[in-house]
Amino acid sequence: MSLSIIILAQNEAHDLPQLLESIRWCDDIHLVDSGSTDATFEIARASGVHCVQHSFVAFGQQRNWALDNCALKHPWVLFLDADERSTPEFQHAVLSAIATAPESFAGFYCCWKMMVEGRWLKRCDSFPKWQFRLLRRGRATFIDFGHGQKEGKIDGTLGYIREPYLHDVVSKGWGTWLERHNRYSTQEAAERLRTPIRWNEILSRNPSVRNKALKPLVSGIPGWPMLRFVQAYLLSGGFLEGQPGFTYCVHLAYYEFLIRVKQREMKGKK
Repeated sequence: MSLSIIILAQNEAHDLPQLLESIRWCDDIHLVDSGSTDATFEIARASGVHCVQHSFVAFGQQRNWALDNCALKHPWVLFLDADERSTPEFQHAVLSAIATAPESFAGFYCCWKMMVEGRWLKRCDSFPKWQFRLLRRGRATFIDFGHGQKEGKIDGTLGYIREPYLHDVVSKGWGTWLERHNRYSTQEAAERLRTPIRWNEILSRNPSVRNKALKPLVSGIPGWPMLRFVQAYLLSGGFLEGQPGFTYCVHLAYYEFLIRVKQREMKGKK
């Protein structure tokens, strides 16, 4: 085994056991807890996970801190969240990729199957979407971007793991999803206002770069929240994914509406 896994967590007692069960194949798992008040820490320790605590500021900073401060055994590191799951196919794809990666490779983008109410919403989520999650230690860092993070300084080439892991976005219910995305929309609104439109990135062949570059552009389109619903539900075929597809697309449009409202508020304060 040549892979370590890092989990960032806060109050994840509900989801953590399922994630840990799905990654029993890994012999070096680390949890960075940012102040849980539930049993997250105890569940992780009871499963043999190496646990540390560190106050959370932002996702990019927390991932970089984890890379610098966790006692990692292996040269390759995979980041997973508590509401995500490995599958045997994903495990095989990751281990095969790092076993055959040339020295020039610094890491890999990974993609997910977005699960809602037990159903894979392939069309609603425009599968595949890519996040930088697997890296060779000392060859890559993260930077904060909106409510999440993206790749920062990279020393080498990035590849793609095309076999997805599972991401249960409403594992704790729609109420928790709404609460989180109300917070996320504030960060996303500020990031979109801060980020200039870069046409060279919008035209990039790299989907990770392209998708992030499109956000400041679409934010200025009149009626964008409704258009986002139309794009996901009608044009991308979300209507074929039943009630979970409709519910998700409505919430997605509402998230864009919150971002638009908060952008307007931020502009007014300036």
